[in-house]
Amino acid sequence: MFSRFFGSHRRPFSSLDEQEILALAISSEEDDARIYRAYADGLRDEYPHSAAVFDDMAEEEDGHRAALIEAHRERFGERIPLIRREHVRGYYDRKPDWLVRPLGLDTVRSQAEQMEEQAHRFYVEAAKRTEDAGIRKLLGDLAIAEKTHESLAHRLSEKHLGEDERAEEEQTERKQFILTYVQPGLAGLMDGSVSTLAPIFAAAFATGDTWQTFLVGLAASIGAGISMGFTEVASDDGVISGRGSPIKRGLATGIMTTVGGLGHALPYLIPHFWTATVIAFVIVFIELWAIAWIQNRYMETPWSRATFQVVLGGALVFAAGMLIGNA
Repeated sequence: MFSRFFGSHRRPFSSLDEQEILALAISSEEDDARIYRAYADGLRDEYPHSAAVFDDMAEEEDGHRAALIEAHRERFGERIPLIRREHVRGYYDRKPDWLVRPLGLDTVRSQAEQMEEQAHRFYVEAAKRTEDAGIRKLLGDLAIAEKTHESLAHRLSEKHLGEDERAEEEQTERKQFILTYVQPGLAGLMDGSVSTLAPIFAAAFATGDTWQTFLVGLAASIGAGISMGFTEVASDDGVISGRGSPIKRGLATGIMTTVGGLGHALPYLIPHFWTATVIAFVIVFIELWAIAWIQNRYMETPWSRATFQVVLGGALVFAAGMLIGNA
């Protein structure tokens, strides 16, 4: 158990001989090709042009693997030892594609750049550890190839991604971001900011007690956040609507609902009633302005209509709270 915990079941890279280094390189190239093809499959429906880039990257890795296998055949014969990255201490890890889903363009591009940089460092170190001229040349060439993959990716992008295709994919990515994060978050912010106005200010004007008002606001905000979050998760699994992960949407909705309510509840931690109330008024104004800005920025709602809807709704709820509190 202790040996497993401390990783002593893994061999240090320095203990590998030339054959084992080649075997490790072969298995690593196989894994990278699989990952690139998985990225391509994950992007194909929404980003077909970027998927083609990763298909070509996978073919490039297949070429590296073939060259490594041929070098092993010439130097050591047909039998390739079974050695993988998880068998070597300190060797870089690879995240399987299912750990980074749902796949986004920024995610896979960043991951691919990291993969190529790690592979470059491996080949540089591996070349230092071999005395065979042919193998050393091959490993050095592969190190250069991995280092220049960034330019390869750029060339492939130019091949598959013209201006129209790039604009199309950027629009698709923006739409997905809005459906998964902005729309649920906006709904939560509106609910938290507007729906909690009445109970918070009703409690404030009914009791004149800042601490009791804060407790009412805290309970209303957290309760609304939990309710809205679970409602979002349960209402749509995202498969048919294409709105993305229900967990992410639920978190966006729940967190923004809570934040919207807490914004004008937190000032009532101030013991002076009118100071707390004035600050709460200012925060409500900022919240309503933020809602209108998000609607205009992401939902393309005209400023006039967004402002009218938010201000009217907020004013009505605020007036209801004051009337009830003074009743």
